[in-house]
Amino acid sequence: MQLPLYSGIRLEPVKTIDIDVITKDFFTKIPDPLILEQRVKFGTSGHRGISLDASFTMRHVVAITQAVVEYRRMAGITGPIFVGNDTHILSILSLQVVLSVLLRAGCEVHIDKYAVYTPTPAISRAIIRHNREHSHQADGLIITPSHNPPEDGGIKYNPTHGGPAGTEATAFIERRANEILESKAEPSIFMLADKPHTSPLLKAVDICVGYVEDLSKVIDIQTIKESGVRLAVDPMGGASGHYWQVIKNIYGLNIKIVNPVTDPHFSFIPPDEDGIVRMDCSSAFSMASLIEYMKQHKQDIGVANDPDGDRHGIVLPGHGLISPNLFLAIAANYLITHRANWTRNAGIGKTVVTSDIISQVAKQHSYFVDDTPVGFKWFVNGLHSSELMFAGEESSGATFADMNGDCWTTDKDGILLCLLAAEIMAKTGMTILEYGESIGLSAPHYVRKTYPISPEKIAALKGITPEMFKGKVIAGGRVEQAFTEAPGRRGAHIGGVKVRLDNGWFAFRPSGTEPVYKIYAESTLSRKHRDQLVEEVNRIIEYMLP
Repeated sequence: MQLPLYSGIRLEPVKTIDIDVITKDFFTKIPDPLILEQRVKFGTSGHRGISLDASFTMRHVVAITQAVVEYRRMAGITGPIFVGNDTHILSILSLQVVLSVLLRAGCEVHIDKYAVYTPTPAISRAIIRHNREHSHQADGLIITPSHNPPEDGGIKYNPTHGGPAGTEATAFIERRANEILESKAEPSIFMLADKPHTSPLLKAVDICVGYVEDLSKVIDIQTIKESGVRLAVDPMGGASGHYWQVIKNIYGLNIKIVNPVTDPHFSFIPPDEDGIVRMDCSSAFSMASLIEYMKQHKQDIGVANDPDGDRHGIVLPGHGLISPNLFLAIAANYLITHRANWTRNAGIGKTVVTSDIISQVAKQHSYFVDDTPVGFKWFVNGLHSSELMFAGEESSGATFADMNGDCWTTDKDGILLCLLAAEIMAKTGMTILEYGESIGLSAPHYVRKTYPISPEKIAALKGITPEMFKGKVIAGGRVEQAFTEAPGRRGAHIGGVKVRLDNGWFAFRPSGTEPVYKIYAESTLSRKHRDQLVEEVNRIIEYMLP
């Protein structure tokens, strides 16, 4: 594949998006519920879209928030609802809309009194903390399209367990929100309050400092401090920036925030492999600025988070971005061997498109593996009940139990994983890769590739069945197994197909958040064979599509 000219090259600050146009479209465009792309659709992490094509507008946000209000009533949720948002322009615009709808409905709303932006893991932690101490249970709304491009918008709901909502909740919210969009009898619902911040139901509470202070329950902060590990942090223009400053101030860690800028243009982010700007800390292209910084400055480790702080990226000087799958395996092994109070014979959660090396680590230490579809919602019950001590996915999202084996968060926590990387270095006296080598772990021959797809072809892609691959030889490997249901303890459709060969595996699925499909592949032979496998699988898919 020929890369776009500017892939991985840092852009000079320019207007990558037109804020005025995005804002105007957000407030004025009226989605047509008869057009599939303009309906509310909860993917792997809430509803996402853009205002330019009327797939994410003020009306979507009103309808989704009102549907959440009705779901709370149906579910008997009577506590406060925590609201957080990241730094995308549509997140900033949507915050006032969400507050207006919630307050008009009589909900008690909690926002952070210390930070303008609140990352996903802080909301998850706040829900869990509140619900351990109060009988009136809380839930949360997080306004974010995660790592998606600057023009994108998103909103997701975390119920009382603190993690991404399950299928039952999202099905209700999606259905009811679309009914609201379709209804001509409810025009007043789109009339917003002028000054939601004056409502007595809106409470400014401590979310940030409480989260940061609790980090000492899950990370060996003292060892990091005593070691003097030099940590370069790139919040990638996102909500974690203020949190990292508070971490530095409270604990006195040797932290250098290399890019403190918050700008919804995100013009300081290099384009991804396909030329599109994404704040994706699992991509070496998007992380090019931090990788270059680490070459020129004396820092021991570089870390980054995406705009809502639920993903992590780890960079070493002289090496670059560590393979996300490798770091997950190293992290799991370190935690199992350095958390004396963790439940023995507990579980490790991974998605079916995550590398097999995580399974190998789990089995080595007699932990069971919960192999799930893509989406962190599949880990929530296991994390909340402390059945799972660690859960992670290949896109650099993970969380784990605290020092006592109790639930920390039920959503991804990128800040946590970055601090864990510092702890590993501080505790072992080795770099992340040196520690990995000492326990026999090295980067797998793994890759994830993304390809554009039109909406009308997504249905055809979903129609490809495992039977189409049985008995075949692909890239020199004989098909041993093909399936669409995750082999984990909760078993569910994976949203695509996974095929195991006698020399590796591959999987493909449409994205739940972008008009693309993804191919994942891992070879037991070599990188060359891995690339050959991806090319052949993509040719097969293109042949099968109309």
